[in-house]
Amino acid sequence: MNTIQQAIELAEKNETEKALALLSDYQKNADDDSLFQIAELYLQWGFLIESRTILEQLIEKYPEETALKLTLSDIFIESEEDELAITILNEIPEGDEGYYVQALIQLADLYQAQGLFEVSEQKLLEAKHIDPQESIIDFALGELFFSIGEYVKAINYYERVYTKTKEVGHVSIEDRLGEAYAAAGEYEKALEFYKEEEEPDPDKLFRHGITAHQAARDDIAMKAWEHVLEIDQDYYAAYTQLANVYKEQGMFEEAYKTVQQGLERDSYQKELFFLAADIAHQLGKNNESEEHVRQAIALEPDYKEAVLFLIELLKEKEAFDEIIELIHSIKNTGAEDALYDWELAKANVEIESFDDALNSYQQAYTSLQHDSDFLKEYGYFLTEEGRVQEAIPILKAYLDQQPIDEDVREHVERLEQDLM
Repeated sequence: MNTIQQAIELAEKNETEKALALLSDYQKNADDDSLFQIAELYLQWGFLIESRTILEQLIEKYPEETALKLTLSDIFIESEEDELAITILNEIPEGDEGYYVQALIQLADLYQAQGLFEVSEQKLLEAKHIDPQESIIDFALGELFFSIGEYVKAINYYERVYTKTKEVGHVSIEDRLGEAYAAAGEYEKALEFYKEEEEPDPDKLFRHGITAHQAARDDIAMKAWEHVLEIDQDYYAAYTQLANVYKEQGMFEEAYKTVQQGLERDSYQKELFFLAADIAHQLGKNNESEEHVRQAIALEPDYKEAVLFLIELLKEKEAFDEIIELIHSIKNTGAEDALYDWELAKANVEIESFDDALNSYQQAYTSLQHDSDFLKEYGYFLTEEGRVQEAIPILKAYLDQQPIDEDVREHVERLEQDLM
């Protein structure tokens, strides 16, 4: 048994230090072929500096030896020294076709990582011109175009690879085609590339469901997401998607059960609490709906959609004092939104706290002066409060946006006449 083989066997037995010591001693007298093998072992084991030292010495002796440069470029890439890798790869001559194509592919990858997509494409197309049948080049082109959102081009290259192999470097070409067709909006075509596996991947199943839903195949989407949750009960996005599609199908009891199951797994999912509130409300479970939405807001006080939903619930039971208390508590956390001020104004009107209402309308006005509904309401409030001179320009601003509202126009004309 030669020394290099002995070192390999020691490493396989996790006796790495002995293996390194053996190689370090041996390389002092090793021939150049053996030194290259040692450098490759060092690289394989992650000892980049040791490998680089040997390779640089060999390149000084054999400056035309392309294999040495390619291996050294791998070290530069591993060390994130991309510019050095690009420099040495560009030294590989075009006439050395076998290695040159490999260098072009590596250069394309490096340029893509730097965001130089056109240069990357040029390198790959040059490689394809030299070796038009090489699937790795088609795959690389597919990956490049997919990464920059040119899905139709990506599909073209993935399809070429698919006729020869279903996998490249542990990447499923079927998955890539499914994702690319879905991204291109061809959802029915995308579904053709999603297949059930013996050990299904929940991420792939989840994407399958998304694609099916986009293709208006909710029967497939529901089965996919149900299967995801059978595999992984902590896949929270699946609870949301499944509950939403149940809701869209009018299956509110199933939707409510799904969100409850999700919340049993994790009670810190504000989106699930809000969805539970929405579904409970549609089921007529208003107490449960209010409880859920309050829990969502407790997790994020400035959860605007949930806050406005709760306000509507409180309006239904005419709990205007609770609306005022809610909005003040939200604003005390530092949250600011003109819609909160508008809702606060309306609630204060309901309890006849008109000074507070005026203050809130004034605060909301800066942000909502282009909202015609707000302007109309604010203008009429000012009129009722006897602040006619303030009301007229507000209502005229409303008419600029809604010129066909004759009732408001006539109201403004009467206000102007009364001031004469």
